[in-house]
Amino acid sequence: MDAELALRQLGGVALNRQVQSRGVSESAIRAALRAGCIERVERGVLGLPGADPEFVAAVKARSLLTCASAAGRYGLWLLHQPTEPHYWQSNGRRATGCVSHRLPLSQPRREPFVALPDVLLHALLCLPALESLVMVESAFIRGDITLEYLRRHLVGNRGGRAREVLSKVDRGAGSLIETLARVLFRDVGIRTETQVWIDGVGTVDFLLEGFLIIEIDGLAFYLNPRQFKKDRRRDNEAIRQGLLVLRFFYDDVVHTPDAMLRHVREVLRRGRLV
Repeated sequence: MDAELALRQLGGVALNRQVQSRGVSESAIRAALRAGCIERVERGVLGLPGADPEFVAAVKARSLLTCASAAGRYGLWLLHQPTEPHYWQSNGRRATGCVSHRLPLSQPRREPFVALPDVLLHALLCLPALESLVMVESAFIRGDITLEYLRRHLVGNRGGRAREVLSKVDRGAGSLIETLARVLFRDVGIRTETQVWIDGVGTVDFLLEGFLIIEIDGLAFYLNPRQFKKDRRRDNEAIRQGLLVLRFFYDDVVHTPDAMLRHVREVLRRGRLV
């Protein structure tokens, strides 16, 4: 194997010894450096030209990306971008300006980020509850992880909060904001059903207390006139059947959840249509 191919397999940047472990000789590395196919990032670190800066920083720190910093690599929902990189580190060296994770890995290490189960385990033990919940739920809905696997690796008092987060994971959400809305409703004691089929209306995002439909509208709601008309007809049919309908948007759920809950509670107090 040549040095360039080995680096591509390692994510574009790696330690010299990792490249050699792929069967690349020192002389082959020197030849690739002279040809400009690869670069010496720093002593002991090799990279491809234009390698991902996040990967380069992680390898220079002798670390692997994990938790929120690896969420995008697996297509996980992420509520907030991390302000500092999250690294898994197995040695005594601590990189400054990062969040360091040292929980032993449950799966063989990958380069330059840890395996998906460990990304989720680290998130559950590190991030605020809602942020870790949306990451886990996005993987769970796709069938990429089981809750039993995560629970087995969350033992003892330290894992208590993480196990509580897992108890709130559900398959009913179709997006990050639906997960957030469901948790908000259930946490304040509102009886919440998800993805409910109603004859003549179709599947609705939420049915609260058996009579209040909640729909969470994304960007497509604004951009698709046909969908706009269809949704209005659905709302009309729901009201004709004696149900109530409220619609909310991303900003309502993420940025003003208290106002959203206040509106929901006001409608619930009034009761259903006769």
